[in-house]
Amino acid sequence: QVELVESGGGLVQPGSSLRLSCAVSGRTVSTLAMAWFRQAPGKEREFVAALKRTGGTTYPANSMRGRATVSRDNGKNTVYLQMNNLEAEDTAIYYCAAAGGSPIVSSLGYASLYDYWGQGTQVTVSS
Repeated sequence: QVELVESGGGLVQPGSSLRLSCAVSGRTVSTLAMAWFRQAPGKEREFVAALKRTGGTTYPANSMRGRATVSRDNGKNTVYLQMNNLEAEDTAIYYCAAAGGSPIVSSLGYASLYDYWGQGTQVTVSS
């Protein structure tokens, strides 16, 4: 059974940076496609950024292009989401998600692709 546990959320000021972590257990992170989604109050869950099973290229949502980077540490079996220049609109619960196999790039933004989800971590951007 694959389990994902997010951490690193909190209250930050606009313009600051934040790194979220997703600790993976039950499967080696290098065998999974990984993604981050978020959900703000009253809104639907939306895609933030993803990382394919192989390679280190981040595939971000248009709204996060240039501000979000996803990376993995195979030794720690952990995936990270680095976000820069945060805005109030980035306030949400952030979820880590994982999928087996080798999904194509165009499918990475769809929540239905992912088999495993974490419980989420709250990020609040406010002055």
